[in-house]
Amino acid sequence: MRIIRPSCPSDGERAIEIWRRAVDATHGFLTPEDRLAIDELVCSFLPEAPLWLAVDSDDHALAFMLVDDGHMEALFVDPAYRGSGIGAALVRHGLRLHPKMTTDVNEQNGQAVGFYEKFGFRRTGRSALDRQGRPYPIIHLEYGG
Repeated sequence: MRIIRPSCPSDGERAIEIWRRAVDATHGFLTPEDRLAIDELVCSFLPEAPLWLAVDSDDHALAFMLVDDGHMEALFVDPAYRGSGIGAALVRHGLRLHPKMTTDVNEQNGQAVGFYEKFGFRRTGRSALDRQGRPYPIIHLEYGG
């Protein structure tokens, strides 16, 4: 049985672990220097961020989502649980709260782009650089239900 619940401060370490494992599995396009710099940035805010966690019956976090004002800032699934529907469950939860939810995805992460498009998100734009000005193009998406 899986439950979606808000995070609490004690979930911070597990959220970082999920983020690192997921990024290492899906973001092979990052340079080692950028991966390290992004890790430092994520570690500075993620433990205190208001996340939605997908947890198992033992309250062990399997995935998380961060939504800010209707924009999904992050969705990361521990690679051991990818393909099990956990990410989709979190997105459905987010859409119940924000029916016109938007998100941004690295263009080089083709699996993620495909996941969102199959889910009903549509492309609304593209940026050549990520938010930190790095050369990782971003696809902007909005749920079209």
